[in-house]
Amino acid sequence: MNLPNTLTFCRFLLIPVFLGVFFSDLPDRMIWAFGILILAGITDVIDGYLARKNNQVTQMGTMLDPLADKLMILAVFLSLLLSGRISLAVAAVIFIRDFGMIMASAFFHFRGKLTVPANVMGKLTTVLYYIALFLLMFDHPIAGEFLWGVIIFSFLTSLIYLRQFKLINQRLM
Repeated sequence: MNLPNTLTFCRFLLIPVFLGVFFSDLPDRMIWAFGILILAGITDVIDGYLARKNNQVTQMGTMLDPLADKLMILAVFLSLLLSGRISLAVAAVIFIRDFGMIMASAFFHFRGKLTVPANVMGKLTTVLYYIALFLLMFDHPIAGEFLWGVIIFSFLTSLIYLRQFKLINQRLM
């Protein structure tokens, strides 16, 4: 296993660490929890950079990298739901979209189809989600409206990915 994929696996390990800190009684727990989230984000940037720079992009990494991102985001939104910072409706929309993306990616990967690597729109969606999470975790007054904007943008990004997936796999037939 190469270094970028190892860093991706480390992001999977940060998920329970985030949950433990978020629900702990630690002083400044939100700062610590957000720090763990930022560490996951930085690790994501580094593993992608190293994979491209060192020509270590793998099909496994192409599938696991966005899975690690989505699972971290889902864990954070579940935490926000359970702590009453977001509504069930908001959480449901986010979970449906991300769960659908995870399942579609896994389904097609195991059927031998190519998955689409992260693109600029996907990366922008992730950055916008991180901003929304910051606003939500620290109770900013525009957090809810900003989050809905990100959710709408994320669905547009999903449609773009589906189109790219269709195009990349049609060329192989």
